[in-house]
Amino acid sequence: MKVSYKTYDLPFKYPFTISKGTKTHQPTLIVELDHFGIKGYGEAPAIAYYNIPVEKMVADLESKKQFVEKFSFSDPERYWHYLHHLFPQNSFLVCALDMAGWDIYGKIKRKQLHQLWNLDINESPLTDYTIGIDSIEKMLEKMKEKPWPIYKVKVGVEGDIEMVAALRKHTDAALRVDANAGWTLEQALQKIPLLQQLGVEMVEQPLAKDNWDGMKILYEQSPLPVFADEACVAESDVEKCHGYFHGINIKLTKCSGITPARRMIAKARQLDMKVMIGCMNESSVGTAAIAQLAPLLDMVDMDGPLLLKEDVAKGVGFNNGNIVYTDQPGLGIKMY
Repeated sequence: MKVSYKTYDLPFKYPFTISKGTKTHQPTLIVELDHFGIKGYGEAPAIAYYNIPVEKMVADLESKKQFVEKFSFSDPERYWHYLHHLFPQNSFLVCALDMAGWDIYGKIKRKQLHQLWNLDINESPLTDYTIGIDSIEKMLEKMKEKPWPIYKVKVGVEGDIEMVAALRKHTDAALRVDANAGWTLEQALQKIPLLQQLGVEMVEQPLAKDNWDGMKILYEQSPLPVFADEACVAESDVEKCHGYFHGINIKLTKCSGITPARRMIAKARQLDMKVMIGCMNESSVGTAAIAQLAPLLDMVDMDGPLLLKEDVAKGVGFNNGNIVYTDQPGLGIKMY
């Protein structure tokens, strides 16, 4: 196994604002694993509030590169366990390498991952398209520029109900909202019934990730399903969220890859919870990995390539929210 990597700072089409702040570019790490001439690719975007910048991923990879390369690769799940112990404090880097391992495995087997797992891509849900926080005029402009069957609207700031109400006047599309932990319990109890009246179908991470007492009350009283995001990072968090959230939003980068994400989906199903996978503004590399898991999900948010001005690979496409798969093996991508 040989490992190499490139870092990118991918520009957004529009400045991307959530309740935590604004960014104009998405820093990301792309890794390449070469296994006897078969190349696999994986991605990990850097998210400021998780304190794992691209520089840390690169430094950790460089410090243990020889160990990454000396593993005798046979299947990606064994490789993930090895990487998980090699980089116990860097789930982002583990995710990128795990993804690349799965890409190689699919190429060895000459199948896309969803075919290896016997999944039916006709069961994949539609992906939403995210409208970041902005002036109401700008949010309407973004929505009209991208007619779509489902919009995910970022909320968690002053005047957010007015923003959703304004959008609703101009679309019959399904709406979801993501507060990114931006509300207090009192605000959530007041706002969620108003959002229900506006035809919103779910609310993502309404309260701070450690506000379990508040979430218990909200879980019992909310007229809309509430999904955990910041409160559900790793595998062990799925069980913690049971009885506090109706569903979970899994992020491949945060949980450390495809391998643990599959186990998280299975655990959530055992607990009768809804499952979504969300993006962290990945390019087509990370987005293709989400697409492979899509038939297992109730909802999916994989619009990273639609929000970015540049891409690093050709892979999954979109047709009015429908995921369009390629005929390439592994993740189903071709690097530019």
